[in-house]
Amino acid sequence: MAQKLAYKVGQKIVIAHGAGKTSFTLHDDKSFEVVGILKPTGTPVDRTVHVPLEGIEAIHKDWVAGRQVAGLKISADEALQKNLTPKAITAFLVGLKSKIATFRVQRAVNDYRKEPLLAILPGVALQQLWDLMSVAENALLVVTVLVVAVGLIGMLTVMLTGLNERRREMAILRSVGARPGHILLLVTGESLLLSLVGIALGLLLLYSGLLLAQPYIESQYGLHLPIGLPSIRGWLILGLVGTSGLIIGLIPGYRAYRYSLADGMSIRI
Repeated sequence: MAQKLAYKVGQKIVIAHGAGKTSFTLHDDKSFEVVGILKPTGTPVDRTVHVPLEGIEAIHKDWVAGRQVAGLKISADEALQKNLTPKAITAFLVGLKSKIATFRVQRAVNDYRKEPLLAILPGVALQQLWDLMSVAENALLVVTVLVVAVGLIGMLTVMLTGLNERRREMAILRSVGARPGHILLLVTGESLLLSLVGIALGLLLLYSGLLLAQPYIESQYGLHLPIGLPSIRGWLILGLVGTSGLIIGLIPGYRAYRYSLADGMSIRI
């Protein structure tokens, strides 16, 4: 965020009330000074500005019930002389040294009677969010399966179409000593090779896209896209695609296996 907005140490910034890029009320009479810029973390924290709670109290000293009082103007120096101890906060993060105590502390906070408090586990909340998004993820998985199926069917169609044109080639191979099993291996090997080339090109496009998009997404949205080897599930999917290509290749391979030498030599060009 600091890079995007060209913030520098020592620069004055103004906090405003608003939504998005629209500001309704500016605290331009009590600006903040940038005293440090944190290193990027690849999380939404990179899009935040951190100020002390006392500073929030200071800029609202001439406010009552969430509104600025007309005619009441307290300067920054005057605000700093007043008691800036926060009376209330809306949220805070708590770190525990013992993971076992997590649920016990959550229950104790939720059962606290003197204040209407609510303890939320970020990991559980994110898991619930991903559960809601699993429908879209499953839909994309179905689309992926359909795309792979269409690609395999297309490869099968091309190989079966070109098989008749290659019967003389196979007959020549048979005449120089190639056995029907060799022809079967050649055709199925070709199908497997095409599948592996498709997998390699897909991975190349994926990682190229990640390398190109990673700096932009990190600078514009504060999200870090990790680049690493596929997960175990990813390797299983890639292996399934390669195995499917091999199985598809058995169909034209078996058809070529049944071609006889005389049938191949009798074709006229």
